Amino acid sequence: MLKQNSELRAEARVALQGKWLMAAVASLIFGIVIGGLSAIPFIGVLIMLFTLPIMYGYVIVMLNVFKGGDVDFGILFEGFQDYGRILSTKLLQVVYTFLWSLLLFIPGVIKYYSYAMTDFILKEEPEMKNNAAIEKSMTMMEGNKMKLFMLDLSFIGWAILCLFTFGIGYLFLQSYRGVSYAAFYNDLKAQQENVEVNI
Repeated sequence: MLKQNSELRAEARVALQGKWLMAAVASLIFGIVIGGLSAIPFIGVLIMLFTLPIMYGYVIVMLNVFKGGDVDFGILFEGFQDYGRILSTKLLQVVYTFLWSLLLFIPGVIKYYSYAMTDFILKEEPEMKNNAAIEKSMTMMEGNKMKLFMLDLSFIGWAILCLFTFGIGYLFLQSYRGVSYAAFYNDLKAQQENVEVNI
């Protein structure tokens, strides 16, 4: 049975102990880089060539923190070390989500959560890429999309409080959410591995 979202958030807080400030700095660097690149007057596809690997890197920074590692800013750019595999998979993820969103908003949201584990899979299973990684995320998230959605909703109160911090609080909240996502992935992976062993 999967852990309660409150347990996942608690695990994230434990992982972030002594690292809150550096994790917030990582969020700041991530925001500056993504925001800066997005401001460049180039075609959107060209911007994605740079931003998608960094988005992957940010997820992996938070995964590393969850696993007990330090906040390593260099990991933000790890996606460029395996550029072809990371970029092609992330591009497919964006395209699929966009196409589903053309139908209606809700299908796009559902697919967003279906693909949510893709970055973690790319990191932990380096032989996987493109549709294989995306499809594995879809399999993992089967029946679990609402749980992850509820995890996101549980941060709304904190997001409201951050309105009174002139945006600074969002840096800490983004890290908190990112490490909680890593906790969710770790729990989901462990549960599914247990099922496979029992079978």
